[in-house]
Amino acid sequence: MEHFESWKDLLNPEFYIKLGGFWLILFIIFAETGLFVGFFLPGDSLLFISGIYAVQIIDTTFGSTGSDFLDTTILATAVAIAAIIGNEIGYWFGYKSGPLLYERKDTFLFKKKYLFKAHDFFEDHGTVAVILARFLPIVRTFAPIVAGIVKMDKKKFLFYNIVGAISWSFTMIFAGHYLDKLFMDQFGIDLKKKLELIVLVIVLVTTLPIIIKFFFTKDKERPTQE
Repeated sequence: MEHFESWKDLLNPEFYIKLGGFWLILFIIFAETGLFVGFFLPGDSLLFISGIYAVQIIDTTFGSTGSDFLDTTILATAVAIAAIIGNEIGYWFGYKSGPLLYERKDTFLFKKKYLFKAHDFFEDHGTVAVILARFLPIVRTFAPIVAGIVKMDKKKFLFYNIVGAISWSFTMIFAGHYLDKLFMDQFGIDLKKKLELIVLVIVLVTTLPIIIKFFFTKDKERPTQE
């Protein structure tokens, strides 16, 4: 697991945890919005499984505090900060040059349809979309860019950005950590041995709403460019 073996590893959260640990986790979370290429990265499942390994991650990086709660809090806080910074960069990019993205051609890492969908999501849910987007793959990559494009108030965006990042990181990481302990203590089930199933469930739960919205709802009519 510590070495790249196949392209499937890129979709496996455990691969990133064991390959780069704490710092690679932070980079991936930052890259989801800061580098606008995160729609194919395992964001939610990465955080959940990072929670399972939280004590080991902090112990390897800084040395454990001796408290599961504090170690998990340190990891969740660091992830939240990385997520906040990534979103702020996404917002700044959208604010400065976002309209040009609508004229950009599709590439492997950039799909214009995702930008339109994120824009629709933002219109449907208003400013709270900045918080909700954190829990939705693909949308969270483009939501801060859209917020910048529509010139959302900077202070308001920062507030919702902080709330969303903290809610997302603490929810996913603490859920992973304490569900692992619960299943081990109550049922004798080691979630570390069920990671493939966990990733599959998380991917299905988080991406199903996106799949339905992207492929089974009609696109809004958009003005044609002359």
